Amino acid sequence: MHLPANNAEHRPPVLRKFIRDNPLGILTTAIRSSSYPFLQSSHIPWVVDGCDEDSGAGLGSLRGHIARQNPQSKAIIESLTPESSDTDIPAPPRTHLEEDVLVLFNGPVHHYLTPQFYTETKPATGKVVPTWDYEAVEVYGTARIYFDSRSEEFGNFLTQQLSDLSQHAETSIMGYGKDDKSHPWQVADAPSQYIDLLKKNIIGIEVEIKSMAGRFKLSQEKKKGDRDGVIKGFRGMGSAVGTQMADIIEQRAALFDAEKEGNRRS
Repeated sequence: MHLPANNAEHRPPVLRKFIRDNPLGILTTAIRSSSYPFLQSSHIPWVVDGCDEDSGAGLGSLRGHIARQNPQSKAIIESLTPESSDTDIPAPPRTHLEEDVLVLFNGPVHHYLTPQFYTETKPATGKVVPTWDYEAVEVYGTARIYFDSRSEEFGNFLTQQLSDLSQHAETSIMGYGKDDKSHPWQVADAPSQYIDLLKKNIIGIEVEIKSMAGRFKLSQEKKKGDRDGVIKGFRGMGSAVGTQMADIIEQRAALFDAEKEGNRRS
């Protein structure tokens, strides 16, 4: 990802919060196989782990799951399963993918930005072109795979991952449990035999994060007149997406200005 300084975000707590707010990430793997494409991607909801209060605690990890019938899962399992040999004792399957994986998280809204919104620069010089405003975070790391449904580790990992993911989605995303009238759905609400059957049809993925970075490209570095024009332009669209874009750009602009002022004073 291209990370110009004015748009770049490297603080782990900020990036982890973005992932928690937008947990549907695109997992991309690069696995050599005669049966499946070298590059494959799948949309997966993730749980992100990491202590935001401890800056020395590392970057954290991601936990997810994917359908066993997904061709990407099949390529993953194939790459970890040792080839048959003439020895009586088969080699145990590997647990970690050889190559790092990429997980890309996108913000809830994005939009084309017309030069018409640059109300300061366009009439003054005409030196403006269209662009696209968006938010995204990319994560690189080593993937450990839980795919042996007979192992205790497989069961323990998926039990915890499914519970944590459901809890986060039900409470933080849906807002259930904030009052006595709504109650978050829990994995335990479904029949245990049904859950056990479904678990056999998925595999678990745990990504130890090696690096992560975000790009919040929201016109924050533009001249104030142009930035105000962008906010006004999006609000003037009269759509839910336009209003969301205006709100996000306004928030990002305030943060950008505050950080710029703080750096100037320090």
